[in-house]
This record gives sequence, C-alpha cells and structure tokens, in this order.
Amino acid sequence: METQSLSLIHVVRKPKTQEATPPLLILLHGYRSNEHDLFGLSPYLDERFLIVSVRAPLTLMPGGYAWFELGITANGVAFDPVQVGSSFARVTTLIQEAIDAYQVDASRVFLLGFSQGAMVSAGITLTKPHLVAGVVLMSGSIPSQDLLPIAATEQLNDKPFLVTHGTMDEVLPISHGRASRDLLQQLPVNLVYHEYPMGHEINMPCLQDMTAWLKKQLDGTKQ
Repeated sequence: METQSLSLIHVVRKPKTQEATPPLLILLHGYRSNEHDLFGLSPYLDERFLIVSVRAPLTLMPGGYAWFELGITANGVAFDPVQVGSSFARVTTLIQEAIDAYQVDASRVFLLGFSQGAMVSAGITLTKPHLVAGVVLMSGSIPSQDLLPIAATEQLNDKPFLVTHGTMDEVLPISHGRASRDLLQQLPVNLVYHEYPMGHEINMPCLQDMTAWLKKQLDGTKQ
C-alpha cells in the first residue's frame, strides 16, 4: 500500500484481510523514539488492522522525536502545556486525515501509545472519545486534569481502555500506572489493567495480553 501524504510523517502496514473499510490502529511512540519503534510490533497485531505508526513532530536528535519537550526541575519533570495541547491537536487532525486518506472505518479507530505516546493517546481519548473506539496505554501516564478537560460522563460510558505497566519501570515508576488505573476507575469506562515484572518496555506477556485485547475489541467481545 502506498503511503499517503499526511500532516505527520508515518509508516503504514496494510491489512491482510479484505474489507472495504478496515479498522485503523494508530501507534504513538515514546520520548526520543520514532515511527519505526512501535511499528516493529506490526507482525504480532491483528491482521485486520490498517496500522499507521506516526512520528512525533518535535526533533530532539537524529532519529529521536517527541510529542512535547521535557525539562527537569527541583519539583520533578516539567513540560510546556502549550506543546501538550498542540500534540493533542495534531494527532486529532492526523486521525481524520488517516480516515480519509486510507478509507478506513471511522467507527473502529484505535490508539496505542507507549510512554509519552500513551499520555497523548489518553488525552485524546478522554477529551474526544467520539473519535476513538478503544485505547491501549503502555508504560505511560494520564495528563493532569488541569490540562485535560475530560469529556462528559455519558460520552465515556463503556469506552475500552487497556493500561499496562512494569513494576520495575525506572523511567515512569509503577505509581504512574496505578494513578492512571485509579483515575479511570472513577470513570464509566471499560478498564482492563495489568502489571508485569518488567522495566520501561514491552515484554512477551504484555505483548500477548495487548494483542489478545485488541482482537477482542474487533471481535466485539466484552472484557
């Protein structure tokens, strides 16, 4: 399949099944990574998906990109809320562009984000849930609620969320995963949460759970 011209650089895996309008899975990488990182998961992901793996817009170094810059302060990690909002807006635009360019099913658009990409995926899903059929948040966190005008409760009803995190994560400690879990448990979403004995990574049990969860979403199976 020929890669279309969209507002963000990306790579594509076409579906291996024949559907007039296939489901779309958008992959959002972590800080200092690029569009080829999560794209390496493609062979394991459901063959029905058209996969779009996106490069973040900010260049940190050759081959390393970010959705927003990070800074270290006495109070911990800091970031520019304007850049965070811009990343949400750019991915929101990318979703609609991909729907139009690749002729996918707009009702079956899924996001999968790792680390900083998970933060962006969570932000979009919680603020514009009508755009996203389900979301996977891996080794990430959910933006603070002063940055996140969460949508009305009825718009989030039964929205599928999978949250995974490593208990030995040295970049974003397990407290971030548990905080995401606790926040989502206060909302009427359909949450599945898993912890694994791993660092800031995706180990095989995590990969197996993620691929099985995505398959169940396409199959219409309740968790």
